[in-house]
Amino acid sequence: MDVLRPTLVRIGGRVYRKNLIQEQPFPREEEEDFCTGPGECADDDPCDAFAVEETERGFQSRVEVPSPLYKYIIGKKGETKKRLETETRTSISIPKPGVEGEIVITGQHRGGVVSARTRIDVLLDSFRKKQPFTHFLSFALNQPAIQEKFLQFKEEVLEKCSQDHGVSSSLFQNPAKLHLTLGTLVLLNEQEIRKACDLLQQCKEDFVDQITGGQPLTVEVAGVEYMNDDPAMTDVLYAKVRMKDGSDRLQVVADQLVERFVASGLMLKEWDRVKLHATVMNTLFRKDPTEERNNTTMTGKSSFKERESFNGRNILKLFENFYFGEVQLDSVRLSQRFSSDTSGYYSTSGQLFFS
Repeated sequence: MDVLRPTLVRIGGRVYRKNLIQEQPFPREEEEDFCTGPGECADDDPCDAFAVEETERGFQSRVEVPSPLYKYIIGKKGETKKRLETETRTSISIPKPGVEGEIVITGQHRGGVVSARTRIDVLLDSFRKKQPFTHFLSFALNQPAIQEKFLQFKEEVLEKCSQDHGVSSSLFQNPAKLHLTLGTLVLLNEQEIRKACDLLQQCKEDFVDQITGGQPLTVEVAGVEYMNDDPAMTDVLYAKVRMKDGSDRLQVVADQLVERFVASGLMLKEWDRVKLHATVMNTLFRKDPTEERNNTTMTGKSSFKERESFNGRNILKLFENFYFGEVQLDSVRLSQRFSSDTSGYYSTSGQLFFS
């Protein structure tokens, strides 16, 4: 680790340095200095970052945690929980596995409770980032006319370019799941899903209606482009998307939605702007036909070493301006990964309608 540029963790509007050195328990006399008296906070303690209640027996803090993350606070054979309790002189109560609830931290000193809560927050933030995404914000592009043109594109590519290295039918997107991905989310329980749905509706009221005028956005899907820097070694080929009227309203809606979700803590910021594109060919599909046919730029954990690239030069030359069609985008969906609805598209957990 570069000591001049340590890893930073943002929690609740505050930024903490991630210390890779394992902490050692403080001697008892130092703990007495560390633990402040009732109603007080040490200068460096983020007492205002979360609620610490005074009780008859001391102090406590409660934190809502999705049940899949309990194990990271408990640790192997309970070692993480025991270490936290010992080093902060607190007691940490965790609900039973699979039972949604709150982790409750109690202690005789406010400083100890604050320390335990801060360290738990850091652990949760770290392990949440390692979870595979469960949902994503999307625009559906699976209208019948677009699907028909996509199947024509697939047929012509295989007819004219199947001799090119790596080109095969297994590379192509499922036409029923053609979409634009705005950003991915890790939602681990029903409460977090509801929070994301509520935020979508708040975005509608705050800015989406004003940008769209309460009307669907007319979009053209035309032309193909590749992700990496060598068309002879292509991993992802995508269709380009643009507003028919030449405006940037679709881009503005996408960027502001992602900005709002990032600010809420529900989404991690990956790019300065959303890259509006619809994946049509992806080498990950060949590796595992059942793999989520999602936007490869958003998965974050794909093993590029296992990919077998394909030569996309002829495809790019022959289909540079291929017209997939025009579509009316009338909503943003909170789509569920590894799922399908009756249309073949991803199951929808929530939806923001433009009109």
